Parts: sequence; C-alpha cells; structure tokens
Amino acid sequence: MRPPLLSLVLPALLIAFAVVPAAGAPAPPDSAAAGEPYYFYHGLDYGSESLINPLQLTINGGFGIMQVSNRDNRIFDIDYGQGWKNVWKNVLDPTGCIQADGWWHFLKREIIPVSIDRGQAQYWPNYTQHLIGGGMSYRTQVEWYRRHGVAHSRTWAAVTLMSYHLLNEVVENDDYDGWTTDPVADLWIFDPLSIWLFSHDSVCRFFSETLHMRDWSYQPVYDPERRTLENNGQNFSMKWDIPGWDRWSVFYHFGTHGEVGLSHTWDGGDCLSAGGGFKADTLVDITDRTKTVELAVSGGVFWDRNGSLLASLLVAKSKDYAQRLNVYPGVFKIAGLSPGLFAAWNRDGKGLFGISLASLGLPVGISTGGSELD
Repeated sequence: MRPPLLSLVLPALLIAFAVVPAAGAPAPPDSAAAGEPYYFYHGLDYGSESLINPLQLTINGGFGIMQVSNRDNRIFDIDYGQGWKNVWKNVLDPTGCIQADGWWHFLKREIIPVSIDRGQAQYWPNYTQHLIGGGMSYRTQVEWYRRHGVAHSRTWAAVTLMSYHLLNEVVENDDYDGWTTDPVADLWIFDPLSIWLFSHDSVCRFFSETLHMRDWSYQPVYDPERRTLENNGQNFSMKWDIPGWDRWSVFYHFGTHGEVGLSHTWDGGDCLSAGGGFKADTLVDITDRTKTVELAVSGGVFWDRNGSLLASLLVAKSKDYAQRLNVYPGVFKIAGLSPGLFAAWNRDGKGLFGISLASLGLPVGISTGGSELD
C-alpha cells in the first residue's frame, strides 16, 4: 500500500513552508547594502519576479516532470515512498549504480557532451537546467532570503535547491525499483557544481548583466476535479545584446520549452520577444534504466518589463498544452488585487483555465475545465 502523501517526509516542502511564513517584509529595492549585490532578484511586485519564493520554486521544479504529456500529473497518486527509497538506493551507492550501466555509458550520456543522439544526450538538461538553471535558482534564492531578512541566506538557499531537486528525483522515480544514474549525476555532480559556480560574483554578473538571465517559470494551478497539478515548470530566459543593433537582442527561452529568437526593448523597459524551437513532449524508454523525451516543434511570444515576464503565449505541436497563455500579476487589477491568469488548449480545442492566487500569498492557484482535456 502506498503511504499517504502527508505522512511522508518531503524536505523541500517542509523547508519552504517553514521559512516562507517566517520571512520578513522585503527590503526596499535599493537596499543592496554592505557590498551585497542583487543580480537576479530585485523585489519587483509585478510579473514573474513577484512570484519568486522558495515554495514556488519547490512546486515548479520539484514536480516539473509531470508536465510531460504522457506522465500522470495527479500529485496524490505518486508513490513517494518507493520513489524516495529508490533515489537513496542509487545516491548512496553511486559506484554500483554506474557499474550497472557501465562507466563509459554514464560519462558520455550524463557528463561529456560527445553525442547528439537523443538517447545519449542527457548531459544537455544536466548542463542547462541543473548547472546553469539550478545555479541561477540558488543565487536567486540567496537574494530572496537576504532581502526578506532571513539569516544565513546562502545556507538556506543551498538547502532549498538540494531539497527541491531531491523531490524532483523522487517524483521522477515514482514506483520504479532499480538502478538509474540520473539522480547520481544530478545530486552528486551538477547540483553541487551549480552552487559553487553561482557563488562567484563574476559568474552571476556575466549571466545577469551580459546575458540578462531571468526566471520565467509558470504559474502552477490545481484542478480539484481531476486532482492534477497544471501549468507548473521552471523556465528561464536569456538575452544577448547584438552589437550595432540598438535595442535588439538574441533571445533564448528554455526549461520545459526551448526557443531561440529575437527581442526588442523600448524606453521604460518593456520588451517583446519571439522565438521558435522545441518542447519536451513525451517520455520514451531507451533502455530499462534510461528514458529520454520526444520533442515537439514549438514557438512563443513573450512580453516582459525590466526582465520580469508579464505575459507569454506558447504554441506547440503536442497533444497537451498545444496553446498555453500566461498573464502574470501586475497586468491588471480586480477589486484591488492583481491576479495572474492561465489558459491552455489541447489539439482538439478543449481547454483548461486557471487563476493564480499569488497576490493572496498562495503559491498554487485554482483551475477548472481539466476534465475536458482527458
């Protein structure tokens, strides 16, 4: 029998629930005192940056795999107990885990970028989402904790990052029992490296000021009818200013999607970006111990202000989330509140709609219409 969700020790959620309510009010945006710079979090009260906190990160990142089209996203049906057991089996015996698949297979699939074959390129998300994305998330949380008056901000940020990545591995493993090198590469190699890398101001300065990297994660909502978590997932954006092209940048959006295109920025900080690429669509088995994702062609249009995403429209040639619209807090107000909105349609035109409750301090909103997507 599967243990009930609430009886399991899910450290990332416990940490987030414990720390977020205890955090003080954010300091003023110009309070980068005592030589402590703010590279990725500036206390903006609008757009995607207004949603940043440890609990939001845990939900978007810890359950990110559930956004793959053929993966069940009913969060209460996950076998957390078995997932936890299997992750620790592999993490506590990394040598035995790697030897089951072979050291060369492990290195070329997870570590060394020597192949572009989809079954041998797990290193790509390891570098982009764990090393760079994870490192940026770590530093963002350092700055969030510091701005909200939480002592030992680097320690809390490291614990938050490692905990939500552990939750991510537990969710990915679910009811699987066996060797898998994915948590070994992530938790033993790329996550510690990400913390070390983004502990250096020179690295953060490059990604923040040269590549204008920002967190553009989704607004997670819960569908009570189907008991599913919808519209969750981590995403990031980068913009590299084109020499000689005033106000134009090369644009890269990555996470659950991956689009490359162009951005144009106006006076006042408003920016419009558009790009095309691919979306992670369905999981497929390469071997008994290895999975990869099939890709679907995708494209997107994005509106941000000062790097904080205000609205996005993503389209993809996939069954689920063929069209996805997110409007973030700060675009409009209703009764003094500024909610975020979410809408998605599948390829049959049936839809799912949701409202973010972040303006009320809740990390997960409510959705309806999910039964129409079955």
